[in-house]
Amino acid sequence: MKTSDFYYDLPKELIAQDPLKKRDNARLMLLDSCSGKIKHEIFSNIIDYLTPDDCLVINDTKVIPARLYGSKVDTAAVVEILLLKRIDADSWECLVKPGKKLKPGARVRFSDKLFGEITDIVTEGNRIIHFEYEGVFEEILDELGTMPLPPYITHKLEDKNDYQTVYANEAGSAAAPTAGLHFTKELLAGIEEKGVKIAKVTLHVGLGTFRPVKVEDVKNHVMHSEFYSIEQTQADIINETKKNGGRIICVGTTSTRTLESAADENGFLHAGSGNTSIFIYPGYKFKITDALITNFHLPESTLIMLVSALAGKENVLNAYNTAVEEKYRFFSFGDAMFIAPDIIE
Repeated sequence: MKTSDFYYDLPKELIAQDPLKKRDNARLMLLDSCSGKIKHEIFSNIIDYLTPDDCLVINDTKVIPARLYGSKVDTAAVVEILLLKRIDADSWECLVKPGKKLKPGARVRFSDKLFGEITDIVTEGNRIIHFEYEGVFEEILDELGTMPLPPYITHKLEDKNDYQTVYANEAGSAAAPTAGLHFTKELLAGIEEKGVKIAKVTLHVGLGTFRPVKVEDVKNHVMHSEFYSIEQTQADIINETKKNGGRIICVGTTSTRTLESAADENGFLHAGSGNTSIFIYPGYKFKITDALITNFHLPESTLIMLVSALAGKENVLNAYNTAVEEKYRFFSFGDAMFIAPDIIE
């Protein structure tokens, strides 16, 4: 299976640069994963395709303002740092620019309140940085940091909350679980009122999400690792739904990867936490996920491969080409898909 098998042609003007003022006004493409049939809707109408037997699984991670600008203490050279993963209370794995100037021992000043020292160089040239600060790190980060928007978004973010889901709670992501951006508090309340169960999991999204697949053979791609956590109460909700024959509907590929990492071969979800580097592509047999709400992903990305594993590569590529023809909005601030079996008559 080749990476090029997952290519589609996307005009740049279809890459959404700004969020919609009303989140659930986004367009929604329904894709029947059995027949490949397509139907066009508005996202707020997704409630009409959910039943009281269903369980919606959301990722409650919260994006931190992870991009910091500072200067080397010895030379005053300007540097940019992106927090990727917390190692311990005061140390983070970071992406740094320019890397050549930031060797172990180098010190960086971000403000009078925040300094950092490079302590190690790890995978792909990332740095481990130990931070020194006065006060609460998260409060300083909120003051100094900016939101780490994906590289394909060039417009300035007017409001930090536009890149957060309305249910974001557990701080730690370098990118948003973007399928969840379409939900409003009102829509979620209506879904719950209908009797649909909502379960929360946490997966802190890393920038590996945006890394291109550089190998020709998909099987040779090395997936990035991300931290996840599932509380026992939430696992119980999901397992009970599965036991009763209801659908497990994941909101986003991050929720999908979390469940598929923590479920056993019998489809039973185990509570706990850990790191996952699960790579889902066609041929994968889903253990617990029945349906998926997701955005439109980059060509040849691991995310379009995951979607293709659930709905079939031909069905997905046909849906994407249709979305291009219908001028859907793509990627993080773009429109959505709901992929499920037998949802279109």
